Amino acid sequence: MSKRLVILGAGESGVGAAILGQQQGYDVFVSDGQAIKDNYRAELESYNIPFEAGKHTEDLILNADEVMKSPGIPEKNELVKKIRAKGIPVISEIELAYRHKGDSKIIGITGANGKTTTTALTYHICKVGGLDAAIVGNIGYSFAKQVALDPKPLYVAEISSFQLDDIKTFRPDIAILTNITEDHLDRYDYKFQNYINSKFRIVENQTENDYFIYCEDDPVTMQNLGHFTIKSNPLPFTMSREINRGAFIQNGKMTIASGDEKVQMSIYDFALKGKHNQYNTMAAGIAGATIGIRKEKIRDAVQTFESLEHRMEPVSVVRGVTFINDSKATNVNSTWYALESMDKPTILILGGVDKGNDYTLLTDLVKEKVKAIVCMGVDNRKIHEAFQHDVEVMVNTGSAREAVQAAFHLANKGDVVLLSPACASFDLFKNYEDRGDQFKAAVREL
Repeated sequence: MSKRLVILGAGESGVGAAILGQQQGYDVFVSDGQAIKDNYRAELESYNIPFEAGKHTEDLILNADEVMKSPGIPEKNELVKKIRAKGIPVISEIELAYRHKGDSKIIGITGANGKTTTTALTYHICKVGGLDAAIVGNIGYSFAKQVALDPKPLYVAEISSFQLDDIKTFRPDIAILTNITEDHLDRYDYKFQNYINSKFRIVENQTENDYFIYCEDDPVTMQNLGHFTIKSNPLPFTMSREINRGAFIQNGKMTIASGDEKVQMSIYDFALKGKHNQYNTMAAGIAGATIGIRKEKIRDAVQTFESLEHRMEPVSVVRGVTFINDSKATNVNSTWYALESMDKPTILILGGVDKGNDYTLLTDLVKEKVKAIVCMGVDNRKIHEAFQHDVEVMVNTGSAREAVQAAFHLANKGDVVLLSPACASFDLFKNYEDRGDQFKAAVREL
């Protein structure tokens, strides 16, 4: 009898896990409580993988030997509680992919902010360095599907806390933790420590042959470092002092010391601008050096990297007003980093589904840099309460188009309109990409 693998959720990770599971000889069944997107349905059908949509048939699920649940399904889901009560092991897609990756190496990247940029830059460094790598995970490509259909010697994986929650043996050769700030607390019983513990799971299976890259300037990381048994080799990065192993920036120059040779370059040559991106560049640079990429290749890659869509993405300049799409800023800290890098008067577009946000973190930057706030969400009360004494003008809008037109109306030549919502997008949009795309379309209509 082959082992029965039930997969909850037929999105990117669920379908990828189904394809890998079937390839590895599991008896696979996919169950999604919602409708399944056409492209994923077609994939399941092409592999003759049995599935159901719009319901969960408990008899077909609770007979599983193992359940892989998609990262979007919370623990408090009634079906998940029943699976747990029966003692059926629950794993994440990255755990399944890890079991079948063979001798391939993994660079795993997590953190509250900067992980997508750091993942993309690390991958770019690997490609420029001539390595045959794939970029997978939370960035939008199924790790399991990559292992099944196009295995590579190296995987650069962006990993969320939700994916780490259900690992058993998953172990990256190089782990990067960019930082830890309050996020997704609705999934962690509103206890910050639960979220912190989840992030540190990236190192729990590492050995003395592995590496752990982390930010020495991040207070939460440093306060918690001693609470976990970490066997891997520490490689910190910092802007506050010179260090012998890891990376540091002093006097406008980055130094990476992790491989056999030191890499040095001016921060003014970085393709990515802003202090937060200097941290991301140090993290990615250490990973590149650790995996053996030559210093001139790391320099080339850092200078030629193009920024990501929806992450501080320049859209257009209309009559002297610059529009920037930072729709991927779904928490307050991401918006803090975006505002910190602004050097012109800013009209800030904020709002969406609040995840338990504390907007006081933004107060000083809003006072210093923001001349008006345009709210774009169904419920904007909390934003008004937070900033009513800090900016002169606040307006409510109910769509990306309205928000862009209001912001343009409030802007003068030389100003910046920044979409950096600090919230999830599900009240008005399908996801943050849809929000960013609608913003860009509205800007082009001006």
